[in-house]
Amino acid sequence: MNAPQARLLPDGRRLHLNHGPIDLIIEAFGVTEEVYAAYEQATERFKTMLGELVDELPALRSAAFSKPRTFKCSTARRMEAAVSPLAGEHFITPMAAVAGSVADEVLAALVSGRKLDRAYVNNGGDSALYLAARQSMRLAIAGTGKDFADQIVIHAENAVRGVATSGWRGRSFSLGIADAVTVLARTGAGADAAATIIANAVDLPGHPAVRRERARSLSPDSDLGDRLVTTDVGPLSASETSKALEGGFAEAQKLQLRGLIEAAALFLNGHVRICGDVLAKKPHLKAFEGELVHG
Repeated sequence: MNAPQARLLPDGRRLHLNHGPIDLIIEAFGVTEEVYAAYEQATERFKTMLGELVDELPALRSAAFSKPRTFKCSTARRMEAAVSPLAGEHFITPMAAVAGSVADEVLAALVSGRKLDRAYVNNGGDSALYLAARQSMRLAIAGTGKDFADQIVIHAENAVRGVATSGWRGRSFSLGIADAVTVLARTGAGADAAATIIANAVDLPGHPAVRRERARSLSPDSDLGDRLVTTDVGPLSASETSKALEGGFAEAQKLQLRGLIEAAALFLNGHVRICGDVLAKKPHLKAFEGELVHG
């Protein structure tokens, strides 16, 4: 495996960190000296992150329980803390929160002791945000047919500091059939874990149009083992689409009532369900991803 890589992108504003499967885009706003000092801090923290996670990978790939286990590295502890509240009713492993937890961990290093206005760490669309008082950030919405015309503004007074998307079309396996589920939460890790659970709940068990395979047959090291994951979704009627979305929507409502998420947008077959006031003003959305645009 290559050594950790760090470079400024050609725009001179954003930092790119890469190591194995971890690929981060980072941007901070403020006085130039503070921004570059923050980038140095993030880079230094990033150097050992993958190795730390690999050392604890067997436990991170095993099922979580409502009582959090003890992990050595702080990123692994973030992962466990994010999934433990969900483990009582669902099968979930800390790997469900790995992208958001990495974003949270690097963001914490980025802002530590620095005077910044705003910042984000984008880990393939699962992102962590920092907003100083009276600051805001726009989350651009992709896939609506309007380029980046649709946006949601997150203000410092909002509780949202993390955004993540899950679904069967994404990078990770899903037990459900959602095209995408985007969750806004207080942390990137929390959003990541919740998006997984909600996306799993958008489902039509046994439907002949849904093709599934055992996770282990697709990826021998998958934390999902022999569980059936979705590999294709054929034509669905409007009523079937609505039924599947309602299952996920009910799960999103439960998580919101528990204070585990702030909002969620669920997408399937051109239909959408919105849970939470932060997203309620965008009922026409057809897709939502964690691309970030500074405001």
